[in-house]
Amino acid sequence: MRRLVPVLAVLLFAAGCSTSKPGEKTVSPLPTKVVGTVAKPQAVTVPAQYKNGDPTAGKAVFLSAGCTGCHTLADAKANGTVGPNLDQMKPALSKAVLRVTKGAGAMPSFQGQLTTKQIADVTAYVVKATGGNPNG
Repeated sequence: MRRLVPVLAVLLFAAGCSTSKPGEKTVSPLPTKVVGTVAKPQAVTVPAQYKNGDPTAGKAVFLSAGCTGCHTLADAKANGTVGPNLDQMKPALSKAVLRVTKGAGAMPSFQGQLTTKQIADVTAYVVKATGGNPNG
């Protein structure tokens, strides 16, 4: 009996620590007013001139424009480490177009260096080679 008294004391103490369990009703006070708003996601659009690029022609652009020096892309046998690994990123067409035309971080803008057709082609190639979203 002496051995059971400490065990019973611990059990009684532990039972009083918390009665709430995950999934049970939330205790009061509940919020009555929400301040501010949640930003709505912006619609993703690809400018018309960059839609319907030719992925086959885009591979040639990828290989000749210096993309392999910075990016990893298995289909192009590229192992660059300066920019993101495109195989892992799987960029949507809108993101690829944005990065090629505007640049970001260490990546420069290629607008003015590549024609509109070359940008459409290289972004179509990257999206197709990585399995990215061609409509996004």
